Amino acid sequence: MSNIIKIFYEITAIPRCSKNFEPFINYMKQKANEYGYECHIDKVNNILCKKEDSKATLCLQSHYDIVCLEEGKIPEIIEEDGFLRAKDSTLGADNGMGCAIMLSLMSEGKDCEYLFTSDEEIGLIGANDIEFTLDSKYMLNLDSEAEDEVCIGCAGGVDIFATNSTKQIISNDENYTLYECEIKNLDGGHSGVDIDKEIPNAIKLVAKTIKEADAKILDINGGERINSIPKSCKAIIASKTTPLASHENMSIEKIDTESKHLNIYSDDISNLLYTFANGVRGYDISLGVVLDSINLAQIETTIDSIKINFSARSMQNDRLESLKNETTTLLHTFGFETTTDGKYPAWKPDINEFTQEVLKTYQRHNPEASLEAIHAGLECAIFKDKFPHIKVASIGPNIYNPHSFKERCEIQSVENIYKIVLDIVDKY
Repeated sequence: MSNIIKIFYEITAIPRCSKNFEPFINYMKQKANEYGYECHIDKVNNILCKKEDSKATLCLQSHYDIVCLEEGKIPEIIEEDGFLRAKDSTLGADNGMGCAIMLSLMSEGKDCEYLFTSDEEIGLIGANDIEFTLDSKYMLNLDSEAEDEVCIGCAGGVDIFATNSTKQIISNDENYTLYECEIKNLDGGHSGVDIDKEIPNAIKLVAKTIKEADAKILDINGGERINSIPKSCKAIIASKTTPLASHENMSIEKIDTESKHLNIYSDDISNLLYTFANGVRGYDISLGVVLDSINLAQIETTIDSIKINFSARSMQNDRLESLKNETTTLLHTFGFETTTDGKYPAWKPDINEFTQEVLKTYQRHNPEASLEAIHAGLECAIFKDKFPHIKVASIGPNIYNPHSFKERCEIQSVENIYKIVLDIVDKY
């Protein structure tokens, strides 16, 4: 087992769900001291490690938080057929493998700036609020997920939060019957890079069953994370006919309770969920990548309201603004109040001397490597705004189905990427 994989096993045992900082910070303080680096922590729990007398011109950067579809769960790693995956959870190779590569470089004493950022998965919080000043001229982000690509651009994103309190108690004069409608164990996936893979959305499937039965919503909850395609959803509904399952993973159970009154949400809710154009909204032929998309990510009912969260992305900032405005306007017409948060800019593809050198180094190991842009949010976009003097590129090993229980990372790809990173580090 290589040093990088050993380190990955080690840090995977450390709780690193978003918002959980202290265990990994304590680990990094210990490792920095062991390897002879200063370890600085800022107010939003970013970690910067560097030599006391550093002359570094290159910054290596990864985020250390991971998506946990089950809160607080530590991945149990399984190695099979040349891949790492986790038992009944996300693996956390996004971006734990980048962190492992950086720690391996630190163990070899490489003179770089090593930036580990916090809470990337819930809005790129660490990158947005970073306090550190970076001295490096170049940054190599290790959060990409395709071995043969050097990423030089990414989508921007904004989260949209909608609330509707249109709820009423009606007399059950029409003899509605209550049903529990549940779907679970769908594949899920990353709401950016997987949005064009026709992965079923659990919330949309439940909405289809509700609408086609002309049913009323009493309760509905679904989705795991705002940046994940929903893999589960459950609703309590009232219907005059037996609802039909819209997917093989859906179960529909009659609730044997007679209700003289029903506490229901407005039909506007089911109309919105049913008609909402979820998924890809535009495609960039020149880049060969999704241009615009939106993911209906989460839904939750409280005592007197219903909340729906969306994640919108675009490769162009003006189109992202339009997508946000169009969506909030639509939501207002269905009786929702809206707020937005977590916006990060698109990273316009930038070819410069650093990206060219990274590609040249890459192609010595992999002649098929190319410069690409991806439909996902990378912290690079924020760093380009905050540190205009820094040239940025992003690379990483093959990681499939991040943000889902099917996430897996190719072991040989990790070794291949490490050789490339070593060459880049030695160059700069």
